[in-house]
Amino acid sequence: MSTLQEAPQDRIFTVPNILSLARLLGVPLFLWLVLIEADWWALGLLVFAGLSDWLDGKLARAFNQTSKLGMVLDPAADRLYILATLVGLTIRDIIPLWLVLALVAREVSILPIAPIVRRLGYGGTLPVHFIGKAATMCLLYSFPLLLLGEHGGGAGTAARVVGWAFAGWGTALYWWAAILYWVQTRQLMLAGRGAPPPSLGPDSAPEAEDPGDAGGPGAQPPAGGQKGAETPR
Repeated sequence: MSTLQEAPQDRIFTVPNILSLARLLGVPLFLWLVLIEADWWALGLLVFAGLSDWLDGKLARAFNQTSKLGMVLDPAADRLYILATLVGLTIRDIIPLWLVLALVAREVSILPIAPIVRRLGYGGTLPVHFIGKAATMCLLYSFPLLLLGEHGGGAGTAARVVGWAFAGWGTALYWWAAILYWVQTRQLMLAGRGAPPPSLGPDSAPEAEDPGDAGGPGAQPPAGGQKGAETPR
């Protein structure tokens, strides 16, 4: 049995894509629930979003249903849930403005990567690094805990403490992932600069390529821990 994954296809109607789309459609509902302080319903929806995020990745790999659409929907849903939670919790004064600014600044810091990578011929994507995925998971765990922390009692206090621990780790890892993506981008730029010039004519014979050479636009971007080539997180 081959261990190689097939290249992502242009499929639309797959179970992972349906789960990702359902997660996306839940974003405005989740924000509304947070704003009207229906916290338990909001938490239930967030739990569903987290489970579907885990499940769609599992199904995509298990049944070879990785698709280009899924590679866009999955990180988009994660980002929108984080954004919706930041907006809702900031309006309710549960999280401070500095945390929002730190996370937004991180997103802004990686915006130039996509056009640079696209110009180098890699399709504007980098492999999702494990650090970026871990950062997203920490943040997605922290927000419901901070929401629970608004309620009284020992459980609320414990949730608030653990929630802030996850928020701190998630923010730090989020910035670490951004640095790693810029390191990968710099490696691609250096590799592109060192690519051999095109053939001068039909009679010119190219030199034999080293199979381990990562240079040139035809190469794959340097890989981190990933489930596919997606937008960096």
